[in-house]
Amino acid sequence: MPELQIRRRVVLGGLLAAAIGGRAAMAAGGAVVGKAQKIRGNVRRRQGEADERLAAGGAVLDRDYVTTSTNSFADLALSETRILLGPQTELLIDSFIAGEGGTLELGLGRMVFDRPEGLPKVDVAVRTAFGMIGVRGTKFFCGPSRAAAFAVFVEHGAVSVEGAGVARTLTAGEGVDFDRPGAAPGEVTRWGQARIREAYASVGLR
Repeated sequence: MPELQIRRRVVLGGLLAAAIGGRAAMAAGGAVVGKAQKIRGNVRRRQGEADERLAAGGAVLDRDYVTTSTNSFADLALSETRILLGPQTELLIDSFIAGEGGTLELGLGRMVFDRPEGLPKVDVAVRTAFGMIGVRGTKFFCGPSRAAAFAVFVEHGAVSVEGAGVARTLTAGEGVDFDRPGAAPGEVTRWGQARIREAYASVGLR
């Protein structure tokens, strides 16, 4: 057999083994907690050293680090909870148990957390560079908004927002702004429809 053909088989075999090993490492890294409902553009998921592109229908695991590129959006279903990510967003699913809740960490970008009304409430904490968001079965937006470096808006339900030792409670139609990481959340305000539409459009939600 020609030496070139042997080398080609060795290389292809190595690439295949690496791909299989990467998928096995991801599968072993955490339990499946959901799946990607819709994907637009380049969205990736990382589990340990394994990294792959996330496609619609693909599994989402506990401890997954999900990132979106420019002009990219992700719509993830974690059991009955829907997570929408806008462009250039980084989300770590730190721990999540269907029907109970868990912890999410938003590194950069913006997201919408949507759990339909009428379902049993779950306890979810969202960590950000600006503070902690405590959730109990609701729909809210968080991320940059207009002049605010970071903002939180609640459509239904209620969330608690804590930063710099200051806590605010938001209910339907209310939001708060942060000027910078480490600052306290501003006063609670009512958001107008135009700002709400802008916030939702930034995560691909119309």
